[in-house]
Amino acid sequence: MGFFKEFKEFAMKGNVMDMAIGVIIGGAFGKIVSSLVDDVLMPAIGMVTGNVDFTNLVCKIGEGETAAVLKYGTFIQNIVDFLIVAFCIFLMLKGINKLNRKKEEEPAPEAPAGPTQEELLAEIRDLLKNK
Repeated sequence: MGFFKEFKEFAMKGNVMDMAIGVIIGGAFGKIVSSLVDDVLMPAIGMVTGNVDFTNLVCKIGEGETAAVLKYGTFIQNIVDFLIVAFCIFLMLKGINKLNRKKEEEPAPEAPAGPTQEELLAEIRDLLKNK
């Protein structure tokens, strides 16, 4: 029973849970960026390059059924996808870091100034004089 208890403690640690949440959000973010690449950017890039569909670019090596097909267009597409995803993540992290710096730079509100030691002593002296 010790193994399962140890596993439960490991799985419920904050770092593991934070990582799991990050993976889930990263997967959703990846879908958004993939849609941006596939549905918005690649058609625009295709227009600029003369309506070339990168995924259809292939190089056939050999003849007949034993020929090897190198799909370098799909490779180019995946490189562009990666660069755009990496750039989006960079911008997102840069924004998060900027927000965190603003929070750190904001000065904490000052506590209301209380009486100084001298003021307290003077007040005690005055009270003793009045008695």
